[in-house]
Amino acid sequence: MNDEIKKKVLQLRMVVGFLGERAQYNWWPTAFFESSSHIFLKPIYTKTSILAQYHGVVEAARRLHDEHLNVGSYNLFRLPEEIEHSLHILVSNNAQNNFTFHSLQSKANALEFLVSMAASHITTSEGPSLVSKIKDFDSTKALEKTAGTYITAFEQGVKVYPYFAR
Repeated sequence: MNDEIKKKVLQLRMVVGFLGERAQYNWWPTAFFESSSHIFLKPIYTKTSILAQYHGVVEAARRLHDEHLNVGSYNLFRLPEEIEHSLHILVSNNAQNNFTFHSLQSKANALEFLVSMAASHITTSEGPSLVSKIKDFDSTKALEKTAGTYITAFEQGVKVYPYFAR
């Protein structure tokens, strides 16, 4: 997977993670990206609070997705181990440089960013939604379809779980 795709996966994870939190669409009961979270995380994770936010929201989203998907399928928040490792390194390196996403400042900014990542809105119904095979995950098209599925779900007020089959 090339660095540009890794960056897009990371951005998509962060934006969907932010939008899924309780203050936005309440898909999972976390508040890792609220401004007050730094007050709690900074004393414990002095140098890695951004990494703690990232892993916290990814784990919350992963649990929800896993509850609704078959064992053995992949999703934006549960990827093959080598991809997960690459994303962790990318977040770690960016966290050391005080990297933050502008799109996480507000719900409107996050939705706008998600729309810009999507090729189009994907018609979907509540529940699992097949995107492609996991071997095709590292394509821009798969990420655009995933973003399109999430944006449609957020706009329609339904929970959808885009997944990648083995």
